[in-house]
Amino acid sequence: KNKEWNLDKLKVKIGDEEISAYEWYLDLRRFGSVPHSGMGLGTERLLMWVCKLDHIRDTLPFPRLREGWLYP
Repeated sequence: KNKEWNLDKLKVKIGDEEISAYEWYLDLRRFGSVPHSGMGLGTERLLMWVCKLDHIRDTLPFPRLREGWLYP
């Protein structure tokens, strides 16, 4: 999901909630926030990089299977 940057749209989405609980977040929209970006590195991907493995499947602590699927 994308974050809502428009203050008026944000207030409408908050709706009937107690707006004082979100005042700090609304202030970020009023006065601006610092430029930022996000990045997520999961444990499996980090382990894959550290161990120089070819496939993330080799890092899983347990198989993630759906019923009827065979693990290759």
